[in-house]
Amino acid sequence: MYIGTLNKMQTQLTDSVTYSLPIGEELIGLNKCIGNEISFKFTNRIVCVECGKDTIKSFNQGFCYSCFKKSPAAADWIIHPELSKAHLGIEDRNLDYEKEVQLKPHIVYLSKTSGIKVGMTRESQVPTRWIDQGAVEAIPIARTSNRYLAGMIEVDLKNHFADKTNWKQMLMNFCGNEDILQEKEKIKTFLPKEYHPYLLPENNITKINYPVLKYPTSIVSFSFDKNPEYSGKLIGIKGQYLYFENGIVLNIRTFTGYEVELCI
Repeated sequence: MYIGTLNKMQTQLTDSVTYSLPIGEELIGLNKCIGNEISFKFTNRIVCVECGKDTIKSFNQGFCYSCFKKSPAAADWIIHPELSKAHLGIEDRNLDYEKEVQLKPHIVYLSKTSGIKVGMTRESQVPTRWIDQGAVEAIPIARTSNRYLAGMIEVDLKNHFADKTNWKQMLMNFCGNEDILQEKEKIKTFLPKEYHPYLLPENNITKINYPVLKYPTSIVSFSFDKNPEYSGKLIGIKGQYLYFENGIVLNIRTFTGYEVELCI
């Protein structure tokens, strides 16, 4: 048995994505558990990922309320990169932190999750970001020197592509029939010319396979907040979700900071 706080699964892009689950100080390889019974028990303790203090409720995937309101890792520019201001030397919550994250190369991309969507991430997070969102294909379309520029390109492309994933369709492996390369080729025709210098000419598609024995035809989301215990056969992993029988899924990212007992 393992006991500790959950954190998002670590991944490695292999023939079928390799997953490891951090629980406290332990790092547990999950691929070998597929096909076997595992059980979780929530201890009713939640620990803030920022300050390490106990909290009665988790905000924004792992923060206590105070850190959610004050931490630069929970600021609005994380979700809305077009709000980034470190390139102007303007502080939001902590300028040193914001420079460290925002003033790095970023990639704008198209991915196929529940269909074609546009997104952006730090270059250092490729392909981790694509795996975490459950993409089966992804292709970089632009590279910028900072987060703000990538965010502005993304904002413009949201007029032509979805920027959200239908998580249930993604988990059922309904990803549409669009050709991701053909969609990339359209971008230059409608993207403002000021952003053309950032476009990438290469057409390197990353294909991602997930260790799933069988995709479900319906989805039921499991929550530790409603039921502290669950036991069942693990039948697959995709994105940050664990699949169990009867369409039951557990989003590990949602319960970051939750202390659990895990039996394998």
